[in-house]
Amino acid sequence: MAECQNTTKAESNFNSYYNAAEDAYRLRKAMKGCGTDEDAIIDILTSRNLCQRLEIAKTYKTTFGRDLIDDLKCELCGDFRRVIIAMMMPTAVYDAQELRRAMKGLGTDECCLIEILASRSNEEIQCINESYRCLYGRSLERDVISDTSGMFRRVLVSLLTGNRDIGCEVDDFLAEQDAQCLYHAGEKKFGTDEEQFLSILCTRNRTHLIRVFDEYQRVTDKDIIDSIKSEMSGDLENVFVAVVKCVRNTPAYFAERLYKSMKGLGTDDDTLIRVMVSRCEIDMLSIRHEFKCMYGKSLYSFIKGDTSGHYRKVLLCLCGGED
Repeated sequence: MAECQNTTKAESNFNSYYNAAEDAYRLRKAMKGCGTDEDAIIDILTSRNLCQRLEIAKTYKTTFGRDLIDDLKCELCGDFRRVIIAMMMPTAVYDAQELRRAMKGLGTDECCLIEILASRSNEEIQCINESYRCLYGRSLERDVISDTSGMFRRVLVSLLTGNRDIGCEVDDFLAEQDAQCLYHAGEKKFGTDEEQFLSILCTRNRTHLIRVFDEYQRVTDKDIIDSIKSEMSGDLENVFVAVVKCVRNTPAYFAERLYKSMKGLGTDDDTLIRVMVSRCEIDMLSIRHEFKCMYGKSLYSFIKGDTSGHYRKVLLCLCGGED
């Protein structure tokens, strides 16, 4: 059996009636009257997994005739509130809201679009598309098309179909052919045939692509990421690099996203919150391991040094401990 990689685990022997009711009463007590017991809220919500938190929210409404998320929004503030509210959403709903935020208003958060669409599975992409339509009454694909342009838009639309081959088969002849196609589309060509990169990187299964990247290295004596960086620029470069990194090692990709969100002056709280919440029940232990290997310091210590207050406390709980 594969080792569990999540840091927010299901409460053992959790009863959807008795335990959810007890937690609902504790949450109401933490928010009722003068002041708010933020520590109690953190303790309850970070010791339950998403399914249990959603059960608590349903029981809260049944018991008190009030919406738990609305009460949390009223009682909490700042980045701490953003983390807690994100923890109360189904994963696909949260991703859909983040994508909407990335495109709404002036400017576009292309890094958010790339991160979500390059890293999610076919099934997750389908759920995000459905959630987006339910939430906003509009097509995610159409919004992406209207908010982006050129080949970058075409890559995002391809990823949005959630139609990558999910098999594990590797065709050695096709892998060699794909590597040659990428070489002739980039390094060996005046200009770059970006469509060829799209047709291979966004459709082939992950195991096959690993073989293609190895063959590309053998043929060109150059890593595929280095070739992408030398042949492309801007958002198109970023999305293809993200696809390659997620194919090779998804936890390492997210470790890098977290590092960049906290290094230097200021903090990219949008990215920090999104990655910590969206990965805590998937592969956070692996992300922590990759972070330590890549940067020589623990993710826990980075978060501790870059945040403060209850915001820091809830993120450290999602991190799950020091390495």
